[in-house]
Amino acid sequence: MSRLRIGIIGCGSVTQIIHLPTLNQLNDLFEVTALCDVSQNVLAGLGDDWGIATRLPDYQDLLALDTVDAVLIANPDVFHAEVAIAGLRAGKHVLVEKPMCLNLAENDAIIAAEKETGLTVQVGTMRRYAPAFIEACRLVKELDEIRLAKVHDLIGKNSLVIEPTSRVVAADDIPSSMSEAMRERAADQIRVAIGDAPAALQTAYRMMLGLSTHDLSAMREMLGMPQRILYALQRCGGRYQTAAFDYGDFICLFSTGVDNIPRFDTYLQVYGDDRVIRVDYDTPFVRNLPITLRVTDTTDGMNKRNTATHPGWGDAFTEEWRAFHQNVLSGQQAKSSPQDFRNDLVLFRDMIRLMGEASSPAH
Repeated sequence: MSRLRIGIIGCGSVTQIIHLPTLNQLNDLFEVTALCDVSQNVLAGLGDDWGIATRLPDYQDLLALDTVDAVLIANPDVFHAEVAIAGLRAGKHVLVEKPMCLNLAENDAIIAAEKETGLTVQVGTMRRYAPAFIEACRLVKELDEIRLAKVHDLIGKNSLVIEPTSRVVAADDIPSSMSEAMRERAADQIRVAIGDAPAALQTAYRMMLGLSTHDLSAMREMLGMPQRILYALQRCGGRYQTAAFDYGDFICLFSTGVDNIPRFDTYLQVYGDDRVIRVDYDTPFVRNLPITLRVTDTTDGMNKRNTATHPGWGDAFTEEWRAFHQNVLSGQQAKSSPQDFRNDLVLFRDMIRLMGEASSPAH
């Protein structure tokens, strides 16, 4: 099993632009043996483009294949938990795109299935596998003390980057009834997570699942789990959010939003007494853009020194897949495991609660 045979469940833009090219680049470690998608147009287009003969509309049929060792779950997130558990029970290792699931009940069911089967589940928070981030975590641990931290993620809509740079086979043959059923399923799962929340809080929670899990899981790896959330607020119908996380000796400030400017303003920054450590990310939809580590410090209290390094060529998704291969072969638990992802859901739940309290009439 030194070369893992991968079945891909869900063949949308992230699979087309990122995962298939990455797996092809790493063809000494992986072979894509089957594709699954509800769109026949997508299956035909990708199957032909990549020379993959096995093309299935039903994920259960893919899981029954003895030519698949592990699955990439990249279909709509409302189905992630269902497919991940089925994959484990079918004897397949799982790399699941974030969010792994939408609520704690689903999360705990995946944890139970992983424990029961002894197989690997890795959540696709790929930014945590970037060499610049890993080196930044090492440098942060060397600080005598932390004075302040910031986590910021303000980006333009993905389509602003995807449309001029990539060809995506569109799933334009899916009936509207299927899309409506998916929206209803998502609403039910979010209701389990945060109750009958107003529309703005549902949007905020959706943004946390889709975007903030990158930021806050990286924050947790770099700084640990915060002691408490001092405040969390949303504006613009939930599309812009701020929060402050209390780490006892310091505060971590969080901000996020999505607008119409085609750029990626995303970083983690940690302030010590005489050193500032920062990781800058760019859009993942253009492969191999540098993820940069920047350090500002002084050696004498008089002179300032700025260094910017790119500790390794290669996309964060490439490093994520390398880690998955190693985790499967060694039996080692992924650092972005279902147990780890659970911490994100706890933070999201508590942030939504504070947002709701802040918007209540009493406030």
